[in-house]
Amino acid sequence: MLLKDKVCVIAGAASLRSIGYATAELFVEHGAKVVVTDLMMDEQVLAGIRSSIESQLKRPVEIHGLRCDVSKADDCDQLVRQVLDLHGTIDCLVNSAGIVKSTPLLDIGAQELDLMFDVNLKGAFFLCQSVLRVFVERRAGTIVNVASLAAQRGGGLVGGPHYAASKGGMLSLTRSIAREFGPMGIRANAICPAMIDTPMLDGLPADRLSGIIDAIPLKRTGTRREAAGACLFLACELSGFVTGATLDVNGGTHIH
Repeated sequence: MLLKDKVCVIAGAASLRSIGYATAELFVEHGAKVVVTDLMMDEQVLAGIRSSIESQLKRPVEIHGLRCDVSKADDCDQLVRQVLDLHGTIDCLVNSAGIVKSTPLLDIGAQELDLMFDVNLKGAFFLCQSVLRVFVERRAGTIVNVASLAAQRGGGLVGGPHYAASKGGMLSLTRSIAREFGPMGIRANAICPAMIDTPMLDGLPADRLSGIIDAIPLKRTGTRREAAGACLFLACELSGFVTGATLDVNGGTHIH
C-alpha cells in the first residue's frame, strides 16, 4: 500500500464522477486515512461516497467528509482544525475543487470572473496556506494541485479564458510553493488533465467530442482512475524527488 496510514485531504470530491472522488477511492485502496471535503458535503453525500468505495473495494472503509467553502480562508482554517481533531496530523492535500464555464472573453462579467477565481485559484491558495502551516511544523507533507491542459494552451477545449487563467495561476502557485517550502521537505506538484470522462465533457456536442478524440494520440478519453493514478504517484514516496513539476494526463494531446 503506497499511502498506508497517511492522512490525506481531498477537496472537490462530492460527485462520484469527479477526479476528486476517484482519487479518494484510490487513496483508500492504498491504505490512506482520507478526509473528503466539498461545498456540497453532508451526511447523505458522504454516505454515497462511502457506499461507492465499499462497493468497489468489497470491504468496509473508514472515510470522513467535511463541508468547506474553499473560497473562504476561515473555512479552510476550520477544515484543517477539524482534520487535526480527527487524525492529529495531515500528510497530503489534493486540490481538485473547481468550476468550469466556457463563456467567451468579451462576455465575461465581473461576477462570473470573481466566482471563477474565488473557487479555482483563491480556493487552492487558501487550502494550501492552511495546510502548509501544519506541514511547516512537521517539516514534511505533499500537495497535489489539479490544474488543466487549459492552463498550458490557453483554453480551447473545455472552459473559457477565465478558466484557463485560473488554472494557470494554480500552476504558478504550485511552483512557488515547491520553491519556498522545498528546504523544509515539503513537496508540491500539479497535474494537467484533459479529456477525462467527467461531467466537464457532458456539454460537448457528439461531433465535436469525436473530432477532439480523433486528435488525441491515444484515440480515447481518459478515465477518472487514470487521473487519480497521477495524483497517487505525486502523493506517495515513489515521487520523493519530484517537486514543482507539472504532470500531463491528456493522452498525448499536448506533447511539448
